[in-house]
Amino acid sequence: MQHTEVDHLVVAAATLAQAAAWAEATLGVTPQPGGRHALMGTHNALLGLAGSVYPQTYLELIAIDPEAPAPGRARWFGLDDAALQARLAAQGPELVGFVARSSMVDMHRWGLINAHFQPGPILSASRETPEGTLSWKIVVADDGRPLAGGAVPTLIQWTGPHPATRIAPSGLDLTALTVRGLPDLAHQVLRLRPLTRAALPGPALEATLATPRGPVTLATHVA
Repeated sequence: MQHTEVDHLVVAAATLAQAAAWAEATLGVTPQPGGRHALMGTHNALLGLAGSVYPQTYLELIAIDPEAPAPGRARWFGLDDAALQARLAAQGPELVGFVARSSMVDMHRWGLINAHFQPGPILSASRETPEGTLSWKIVVADDGRPLAGGAVPTLIQWTGPHPATRIAPSGLDLTALTVRGLPDLAHQVLRLRPLTRAALPGPALEATLATPRGPVTLATHVA
């Protein structure tokens, strides 16, 4: 089975203004505008992360779009979760998961099903950019929440240009990624590399970034 690759990290925020302030204070950089996701009623801002360890990778700052209609289903990355939204309002942006790039997303989705997960259907999504439309297929669980608390990545397959080619260098570099709670069978299905697996307890996902402010480690919430 073909391997998957780390595509991007996802940091949720109460608003994109909050996300930008957090990025400037925590990472020492200003994100660039992304766009709106009509499918999910969300919008985003972006920061490039591409380096020697994880090429063609970026950081997505995402929030519910207050001007968009409700999507009629659970939003991706658990954004409808009331506890998450309360933490975002009180404590600021939070790493909620990561996305793995696949060239055979249907095959990897079935692999996760065989690994006893319920990854959800394959959805077609897009957003408009000044350079044109970005389009992709993405696997989103029916409840919208990342699998295994974020240890199992959301699967994506781009059907056109990759957004990393349109993101300006940010001075950030993803240097390490650690997951806790990724079962052996799912690990064998995804063949995600490079990746460090650690034992629970602890955050399901930790990402270490080289930034203008020095090394910064982001982690998912531990209940």
